[in-house]
Amino acid sequence: MSDESSNEAPRTVRLDRELVRALAHPMRNRILGLLRVYGPQTATTLAGRLGVNTGATSYHLRQLAEAGLVIEDDSRGNARDRWWKAAHQGTEFDKAELLDQEPELALGFLHGVGQSYAENIFSFIDAVQTMPADWRDASVLSDYFFHLRADQLDAMMQEVLAVLEKYKTADLTAPLPEGAEQVTVQLQAFPRETR
Repeated sequence: MSDESSNEAPRTVRLDRELVRALAHPMRNRILGLLRVYGPQTATTLAGRLGVNTGATSYHLRQLAEAGLVIEDDSRGNARDRWWKAAHQGTEFDKAELLDQEPELALGFLHGVGQSYAENIFSFIDAVQTMPADWRDASVLSDYFFHLRADQLDAMMQEVLAVLEKYKTADLTAPLPEGAEQVTVQLQAFPRETR
């Protein structure tokens, strides 16, 4: 069944300059990520996860809703609690196009993305000591260095993305299969500054 016939939002939204503007604040990027991973939440539950006050999360949720990145979950809540959910499961964007159109905005957005990635890594490091041995052994925190041309790096990344696509979960908020955990795979590939 196609997205249109099921009345569901597309799984991925392509970011344009207006959507990047809405996500340029790191808190909004984090809120959207939490809604995608953990499913619908209230401003209060998000505030608890983020360690901020409810007023801040409410404000940022309204900004995300205005941009169409989050929507109210009408199936939950009551007159007192508004539940929010991500309108899309993922985002994609053309870095070159955004950097040409709005360089400062694009760099701010990319810095926020990088900050989120760094926070994910530090959370893993903080938890690794108490993880079950099989999860500790299966986890990877590593980097590799190559001498490549841009076209070779692009080809490598296409191959890696094809492998990741095989394991992609349709709905991150669905109940976990027995023995499964939510797993994040962060991927960065870029030329290093040479000296």
